[in-house]
Amino acid sequence: MFVHCALNGRRQPGEHDAVPVTPEQLARDARAAVDAGAAALHLHPRDADGRESLAPGDCDAAVAALREAVPDVELSLTTGLWIAGGDVAQRLEQVRGWSELPDCCSLNVAEDGWRELGELLAERGVWLEAGLSAAAHPEQLADAGLAGRCRRALVEPQETAPEIAVANAGAIDGNLERHGVELPQLHHGTDLTTWAVLDAAHRRGREIRIGLEDTLWLPDARRAESNAALVAAAVARYGVRSSG
Repeated sequence: MFVHCALNGRRQPGEHDAVPVTPEQLARDARAAVDAGAAALHLHPRDADGRESLAPGDCDAAVAALREAVPDVELSLTTGLWIAGGDVAQRLEQVRGWSELPDCCSLNVAEDGWRELGELLAERGVWLEAGLSAAAHPEQLADAGLAGRCRRALVEPQETAPEIAVANAGAIDGNLERHGVELPQLHHGTDLTTWAVLDAAHRRGREIRIGLEDTLWLPDARRAESNAALVAAAVARYGVRSSG
């Protein structure tokens, strides 16, 4: 099982004291998560006030810190449109200004401007993780002609009931096959759906994502101490393989 660790997401430190925000905190958590068994990392860079940021300076600082801490590990950044205030043009301008490029970026098919952003990232040599949260998204990805620039399909159901989230992940999975999109799939849930979605993904032989972005809780309902603790729990539950 390939384990991807989502270090912080939209979480604020008030939600959990261990949420990493600064480049130094992200680098520390990245090292610990990799040592626990993570093969790849996903992060949301922050500005000096701790707010999510796509600004070149903030993203460059975060990527540089992680490159030093875990030089051989795949790094993925968010491109969430909400971070740019919903402004498609501003997001493109900010991403165009990045100097320290990650290996991948998540690209949310549900957002306006995702095709244009995908084309820009591809031109810059950054692989895509196509974020698919609805059963119709695989067809949209296939029609956009960007599947060849994708490292993987990120299957991320947004439903809050575990059984419904699992069913939606299965529908997305099936529609990827139906539309001929042959990509590795990385599945994750959110909060209460997390472990149910991962259990189902493991049964299908899919990649999984875990981290404080997705949940604060271990499978036995104890509060996780850190990203590394969540990765270790996933490794113990499913086993792990290296990124190679």
